[in-house]
Amino acid sequence: MRVYRLGCCLLAAALAAYGQVAKVAEQQVTAFTLADGLRIVVLERHQAPVAAFHTLVGGGSVNDPPGQTGLVTLLGRMQLKGSESIGSRNWAEEKRALEAVDEARSRMDAERDKGILRNEDQYGMLRTQWRLAVDAAQRASNSAEYRRVLTDAGASEIASWADYDSMHVSYTLPSNRLELWFAMEAQRLMHPVVRDFDQERAAMIEDANKERALPQARVLASLLAAAFTAHPYRVPQTGWPSDEPELTRRQAQQFLETHYVPGNIVMTMAGDVDPAEARRLAEKYLGPMPARPMPPALHTAEPPQQGPRTVVLEQNGQALIAVAFKRPDYYDKDDSTLDVFQMALVNGKTGLARQDLVNDRKLVLKVEIVSTFPDGQYPNLFAFLLVPAPGRGVDDALKGLDALIERLRTRKVPADEVAAARNELQSQIYQRLATNSFMARMLAIHTWIYGDWKKMFTITDAIGGVTDDDLLRVAQRYLTTANRTTVYTAIPGQPLNRSLP
Repeated sequence: MRVYRLGCCLLAAALAAYGQVAKVAEQQVTAFTLADGLRIVVLERHQAPVAAFHTLVGGGSVNDPPGQTGLVTLLGRMQLKGSESIGSRNWAEEKRALEAVDEARSRMDAERDKGILRNEDQYGMLRTQWRLAVDAAQRASNSAEYRRVLTDAGASEIASWADYDSMHVSYTLPSNRLELWFAMEAQRLMHPVVRDFDQERAAMIEDANKERALPQARVLASLLAAAFTAHPYRVPQTGWPSDEPELTRRQAQQFLETHYVPGNIVMTMAGDVDPAEARRLAEKYLGPMPARPMPPALHTAEPPQQGPRTVVLEQNGQALIAVAFKRPDYYDKDDSTLDVFQMALVNGKTGLARQDLVNDRKLVLKVEIVSTFPDGQYPNLFAFLLVPAPGRGVDDALKGLDALIERLRTRKVPADEVAAARNELQSQIYQRLATNSFMARMLAIHTWIYGDWKKMFTITDAIGGVTDDDLLRVAQRYLTTANRTTVYTAIPGQPLNRSLP
């Protein structure tokens, strides 16, 4: 008991110290909006002459146009390919070469789409012309130049990606390279060029095929496709396999022109940065960016689920189970409660789900819980992932999970478990506040999602206010049979739900 009390005292002291760090960080943030609508947030930290930079553009894979699924994920891989003046050996020549690629692709697709009237010889010739045009455009480009300029200037942690809701570019630079960052980002955002498109599309398809071959990826993809019938969360981020080869450079360029508008962009920096100098450089390099209408909002909403859904996948090997329940988006008051609920279930080795299903009853080998899946800007899923223990079948694991869920819906989680989950969540957040790259990313995300960077500093307060009554309430509200989707695997030719005595 003395050791337990000492541990609690040390944890409380650590949380208090981290909380003070958060308060100091909040006081060191400066935010401003340019006349064109672009938002910039600066966190001053002068301990070292470096800074982390993050640019977020609204629009992720949920915004893929119809028939163009995978487009934004592909663009996320290509954001550091340069601009008209960076990444080209001769822009006038490269521009003509890229236009030739687009024209050749259009002619080839037009012939192919004639169906039974297609002239195979003509199609083969057009396909050869397209490939030659792609090669010519490749020779005219110098797509590695943009990244090379950054690395020569001391950049590190360079990353470019897209998620379901937005596109991101981040890296760290010496603080005396602040003007270079503004100049490079202004080029990338104001004069974007989609180059190396066909090569990157082929690489994405190869990566997607490898991912689709993984058993867990198949289960999760089936879970999303079954749980969502209308909302784009049902679509794999890399797109449907039939859409991926059909993506074109023109489609990609059009998406950038629609979404690279000032009001749709958030830029953040954390580290050795002077806010006044950042504002001056922002006005110089990004102020001229013309204000344009915001891209269209996503209006497709998932209809209410009317009953449980179950999918069985036939595959050899270890059985896998995914069970998910519909839950609200980030903006809902229950968001923090669901995060605490997830932590209470899988916190370390003693979380309630791990203790019950793994340690005590030995029904599963592994249990993971994701409180927000696949992303949170729209209503999403609270998901359980289970691997049955040796000698146990799918039926054993599902019955065990059902019993656990019934207990969570009828009995409160012990107060000490709730407190431990709250503390662990807060501790994880506070520890990461010390990282400039994390802070830059979180400032961008919270500014984009909530319209206010301050939200990231109030989340820990919301977590700290979660009670055992709140956990019981969300269990009763969301973990319902009608709200449930289940996916599990079965060995072909063997009885389903086979379990050993």
